[in-house]
Amino acid sequence: MTRSELPIPDYDHLPEGSLTHRIRTLDHDGLQTVMAYEREHAARPHVVQVLQHRLDQLAAGAQPSGGDPAAAQPEHAPQAAGEGPVHGGSQTDNNQPLRHGVAGQTPNRPIRAR
Repeated sequence: MTRSELPIPDYDHLPEGSLTHRIRTLDHDGLQTVMAYEREHAARPHVVQVLQHRLDQLAAGAQPSGGDPAAAQPEHAPQAAGEGPVHGGSQTDNNQPLRHGVAGQTPNRPIRAR
């Protein structure tokens, strides 16, 4: 089985916490696919246990939750250029803590006249 056959994109790179939430959207066949892949590759005991628990829930009558397991961007994925809280620019970071001692010792801070 290859990574491209998995119903959850970037499965190998998801942290266990994110994976736990994403598998709730899968049906029985999707979970079986993920379980087979996990056992063939990483075989992480906690992940196998979580997958088996969810399979048991589905067998007991639980329904997959709404949503698309591919909808959320993985937590590790880098942001595209121009996105995020910091945009390029040439200004230096002036949010450094002041050093104790002589005024003007901290880079990027002007000396204030008294």
